[in-house]
Amino acid sequence: MTSVRVLVLQLDDSAPPARLADWLVDAGADPRIVRPDREPVPDDYRAVVCLGGPMGANDVIGHPWLAAVRRLLSTCVTNRTPVLAISLGAQLLAVATGGVVEPGADGPEVGSGLVAKRDLGWADPLFADLPLMPDVIQFHRDVISRLPVDGALLASATRYPNQAFRVGATAYGLQFHIETTPDLLLSWAEDDPEAAEFARPGDLETERLAELHADVEEVWKPFVARFVGLARGELAPVESSRPQLPMI
Repeated sequence: MTSVRVLVLQLDDSAPPARLADWLVDAGADPRIVRPDREPVPDDYRAVVCLGGPMGANDVIGHPWLAAVRRLLSTCVTNRTPVLAISLGAQLLAVATGGVVEPGADGPEVGSGLVAKRDLGWADPLFADLPLMPDVIQFHRDVISRLPVDGALLASATRYPNQAFRVGATAYGLQFHIETTPDLLLSWAEDDPEAAEFARPGDLETERLAELHADVEEVWKPFVARFVGLARGELAPVESSRPQLPMI
């Protein structure tokens, strides 16, 4: 099996790829973790993973290098380079392609959650094999309030509907997390206790976190393997109905 180089954009010390890096390797990928705020981004890759962070997708004044990340994601959409963007990464992908990100009107989403697969998800090469309501992990204050014009909603939830989407043929955004470990999630809760208060009672206890992460791995590790298969050319992408225009 040919190894596929995957560029992993880590946007902050607090948001590493964690177990996602192992899942990529297990699927036959060669992940290269890069800090775009500290080093040049290479151009020898077949797919891109963009991770999360505590900053906002619109905070290009406080973090000017985010503009370059948004341009990279927009270029990937235009070039049909597979993208898996998680949490802040998904928000950056949305903004880069014409969507809107703003603070969640009903407060943060934190802890365990379920998202419901939408009709378009059943015909999507990455989402088709997911269960109807897969487990996810939430930790975010901002939300994608409007998808890009060509965005396809793949999974939704009641409070904040735009939970997972595809833009173009091969770029995917997940508002939630799949990559965390219990210790990583607890560290976020410690760093942001005000947001952690929005978790359901018991959600951040050790036993519950272990169960949640096991459930997430069962569903989303195969999803990551399908993403690597898409990058390798083993899965056919969905054909976009309109030409994609780069936006920043």
